This record gives sequence, C-alpha cells and structure tokens, in this order.
Amino acid sequence: MVAIATKSPTRADEPNISGPAVETSAQAAADFALMVEKAREASDFLKALSHESRLLLLCALSEGECSVGELENILGERQSTVSQQLARLRLDRLVSTRRDGKTIYYSLADENVRAILDALRKAFCEPKADGAKK
Repeated sequence: MVAIATKSPTRADEPNISGPAVETSAQAAADFALMVEKAREASDFLKALSHESRLLLLCALSEGECSVGELENILGERQSTVSQQLARLRLDRLVSTRRDGKTIYYSLADENVRAILDALRKAFCEPKADGAKK
C-alpha cells in the first residue's frame, strides 16, 4: 500500500508562516535592531552630558566657537582638565575642531547637540512663568 501525502487545510486560527506575516515579522525585527542601535547612541550621548564640566563646555560652545584658552577662562578650570574633557567630547563626536596656526578652536559638532542643549537650557535655566521653584 502506498501512502499519499496530502496537505491539511489551514485553519483560520493558525498563523500563516509565510507571506506578509513573515515580511512584517522581518520588518519588526529590523525596526527593533535599529531602535537598539539608536538607544545605544542616545545612551552614550547622555553619558557624555552627565558630567558637569562636559555639560558646561558644551553650553559655552553653544554660544559659539572657542579656543581651549577661552574655555579655560569661561569655566575657571585648568588647561589639563579642559583638554581632558574636550578629548572625551571629541571621542563622542559632540564637538568638532578647527586649527588656526597653533590654536585649536572647538565648536558643537552638529545641530542635534545644539537642540538637546537648548531643551536642557529651557528646562533648567529659564525662570518658570508662574514664579515657582524648579
């Protein structure tokens, strides 16, 4: 006797494992992988901002380009401290540099950094309209 294989009919409550559902699942997985990558970038960005000296440096640079000497004067910090924090900000790609002779000038790397600093300034530095304490 020969057995004949037959395809059992699919029921309405069984998931379809091919076609649009698989494509949707693959897209969802790709979207989640991108979200994980972006969450890591955001976390690294926030870690860089979480240091008071680095945040002050970025706030100073949000006003315009500065040399290391100018940043030392603004922050009242030693050159070695300012340079160490600027190195971290360069590594995190939050600041960019420009050389003019022996002087290196720093500026914010992009408008995303400026937008986050503006939001922080609005949340923490501007007086509340109703006069309440923050």
